Amino acid sequence: MFFDPWYFIYIGPAFVLSMIAQLWLRSAYAKATKQAAPLSGAAAARHILDSAGLHNVAIERSPGGELSDHYDPRDKVLRLSPHVYAERTAAAVGIAAHEAGHAIQDARNYAPLIIRNLAVPAAGIGSNMGMLLAILGIVFSYQPLAYLGIILFSCVVFFQVINLPVEFDASNRAKAILVDLNIVPREEMPAVRNVLNAAALTYVAATLQAILTLLYLLMRANQRD
Repeated sequence: MFFDPWYFIYIGPAFVLSMIAQLWLRSAYAKATKQAAPLSGAAAARHILDSAGLHNVAIERSPGGELSDHYDPRDKVLRLSPHVYAERTAAAVGIAAHEAGHAIQDARNYAPLIIRNLAVPAAGIGSNMGMLLAILGIVFSYQPLAYLGIILFSCVVFFQVINLPVEFDASNRAKAILVDLNIVPREEMPAVRNVLNAAALTYVAATLQAILTLLYLLMRANQRD
């Protein structure tokens, strides 16, 4: 089961798309780090948040590595990786603006973000237990256990699907705000758009992999020996 070639056939398209997205993201990020910006990522994020009236949202330097930047809706804080926080580059302000976009979504009660946040606990359980239970049910030909695992893993698929509009909207907000606030001149936006579009493709690949994995599990659970 663990080496079932059908599994790799099912997720093959998602794997290829993920590789393309990662290569594109690394290339786009490397190029964008060489383009100067007037503000650091932290300063750009602060300017964006203040312009949106979100003075209560804090910005912290995160100890995480590259592309570990995120917005924490529980603590109302943007956590930016050291390079994004401190550097004055198109990559830094683009990523910081994207995370600020999530804070704006939160403040504006953006529906997909609310749904995504509510889905986090179920997705966590599904990610940890769903695949394991499904595999055990399939290996031991016990369909109730397999279907329980599939139902739990469906929570992961739901989370990935609802995450797409959240991430796309945050990127669109970032692109517009950076130009509107004159943080990045319009003629210098291609580097920022390249990074954000490449990052968006990684989310598409993750969603496709989750969907194809679910289809694979359903196929195996319904198989008759």
